[in-house]
Amino acid sequence: MEASLCPEAQNVNHFSQDCPRFTGRHAPPSPPTFLIFMHASIKNQVNTLNGCPFSRVIARILALVLLVLAVTSSSSAWAQVDRIVPIKGPTVIGKITEIKRDSVTLESSSGKQTFTIDRIGTLIFDAEPPQLTSGRRAAVEGNYEQAAQDLSGIDFSKAMRDFVKADALFYVARTEAALALAGRGDITEATRKMRGFAGANQQSIHFYSAAKIMGDLAVAEGKYDDAVKFYTFLANAPVPELKIEAEYLGGVAKLKQGNAAEADASFTKVIGANVQSELGAQLQTLAKTGKAVALAKQNKGSEAVALVDSLITELNPDNSAIAAQVYNAQGASLEAIGDNEGAVLAYLHTHLMFSGQSGPHAEALSRLIELWPKVGNPERANEARQELQQRYPGWKK
Repeated sequence: MEASLCPEAQNVNHFSQDCPRFTGRHAPPSPPTFLIFMHASIKNQVNTLNGCPFSRVIARILALVLLVLAVTSSSSAWAQVDRIVPIKGPTVIGKITEIKRDSVTLESSSGKQTFTIDRIGTLIFDAEPPQLTSGRRAAVEGNYEQAAQDLSGIDFSKAMRDFVKADALFYVARTEAALALAGRGDITEATRKMRGFAGANQQSIHFYSAAKIMGDLAVAEGKYDDAVKFYTFLANAPVPELKIEAEYLGGVAKLKQGNAAEADASFTKVIGANVQSELGAQLQTLAKTGKAVALAKQNKGSEAVALVDSLITELNPDNSAIAAQVYNAQGASLEAIGDNEGAVLAYLHTHLMFSGQSGPHAEALSRLIELWPKVGNPERANEARQELQQRYPGWKK
């Protein structure tokens, strides 16, 4: 039975991801080229066979025609050029014939290949609208305002393959959701659009990504139980990293709901998971930042500080997404032990060094609004409030 994306659904089933790099074979010449070649070849055969018995001329011409038609037919079968850009390795070219939640099948002159979702970076379709190509690239790079501008130019009234239309609808919904979550869009409308996409595309390769995004939107609206249900879809994916991401995200939702002990338990599961990959390691680091905040909220500030200190010693500042979360966790931990000045410095790290991370940056600004007056700088609180309102007008704590 198909899984429902309604948060009230009782049965939870399955949901994927997302750098255009073009390599591989060139597409074969189009059929008109072969027809021109055939015409010239037949004419040449007639000229060279002058004087031969008529039957021999006809036989040779027919053989040549059959050969050319066979090559033309073979060429036409692969004239459609879709691309799978894998997470690792060269781009694969051919015709995408099937898309499921967990895999994509592509056929080429070398045969049929099936790619599971953990191997796929991006899909690029033959004859897709150029606005989709550029909008997808901008979204993958995190430039959602540019993505929104590009994707708005897609004319959905024009005929296009179902695969192409579904891909375009996902990136439109993903972009609106990202802007809304950053406080620069309407959460309710973004939720409606992503639900619409997911409900109509149960077998999309973007199924799991849509589930995660709907969970994030539910958290933003304060619908924490719904968020946990959406995140549970990831737990049913055939990819270990998605399973532990479901546990991590569920912990985040519980933490925002005020269930620090339950959140702590979820984060502990992630930290102890046996996963051997870069993504798995990053999720475990994020889980440690979440655990530190959960400890702080359970009045275990000293434990929280010790955990964050260990993270900072191993921190790669080039990974801004994780670094911003680590310094916010440090701020929360220091607040828990009454070190407001230290907390201000921690949140300033996020504000000044990692402002490109919209969620953590907004969180840091909101905490600075509360903390600046406590350390004798109320005017700085006004500055932080003004920046929060200007950059993230719809942001909710």
